[in-house]
Amino acid sequence: MDIMQDAISTHIYAIYIFLAIMLFNLYSVVTKKDFISLAKRLKFMTPIYHLANAIVIYTGTIVAFYSHHFSFTIALMIPASIFLLVIEIKRYKKQRVIKVADIELQEEFFIYAKKVYTIEIAILVAIYIVSKVF
Repeated sequence: MDIMQDAISTHIYAIYIFLAIMLFNLYSVVTKKDFISLAKRLKFMTPIYHLANAIVIYTGTIVAFYSHHFSFTIALMIPASIFLLVIEIKRYKKQRVIKVADIELQEEFFIYAKKVYTIEIAILVAIYIVSKVF
């Protein structure tokens, strides 16, 4: 049973790292005032974000299949992880088309990115709460 405990520990640590990446991205959006430097930072962080999400999904799959128990929490985690993947892809697509001269779009992006990262963090926290309740 030690192998199962290692998989669960890895899954939990991956979730903490994933949350830390989300918090760092939200912090970047809130503190950076220059769109170009923010765009460079988020462009660098996007593959790291997706890698962390993939690790969470992979380790979660291992834990779920090893336990041979499909619960409400697992059923909730699957669409949540897919939603986090999709919402981050949409954020990146919206960011990459903004030009240096599009000041209005840049200002709208700051508001949009704050909402996206707040939603992502809220989903992760909500899933955590549901997993502790059920």
